[in-house]
Amino acid sequence: MAAQVVEAVIAGTHTPLPILVFDGDCGFCTTCARFLARWVVKGRPASVMPWQALDLAGLGLTCDQCQMAAQWVGQDGQLASGHAAIAAALKAGRWSWHPVGALLVAPGFSCISARIYSWVANHRYALPGGTPACRIEGTGEAS
Repeated sequence: MAAQVVEAVIAGTHTPLPILVFDGDCGFCTTCARFLARWVVKGRPASVMPWQALDLAGLGLTCDQCQMAAQWVGQDGQLASGHAAIAAALKAGRWSWHPVGALLVAPGFSCISARIYSWVANHRYALPGGTPACRIEGTGEAS
């Protein structure tokens, strides 16, 4: 039985899920999202969108969640965050990316993936494409 496609309200239009939600104010995140959109999910039913252009409440997300980490909203509405969101996007993309996505959440490797994702997220302002806007005010850390 085919899964029912859930739709998200995006700027007054309906876009089918699944969707990877990223911080469109961050140059590093935007660069990574463009790569995912072009090389991983292009031609697939998945979308990659900045959270600033979405109806977050309709997706079951908050601004804080989206500032802290990438978010995945699956076709069934299930949420994943951080490294698990990236893994879900890779597994929803072209077949050649499926093993990479599976590895990111594999037992024994998932905790390493989570730590790497956290480090990258906390230092994204200093990474290629990153800007001071990538840093969350008041924490000294990036999202």
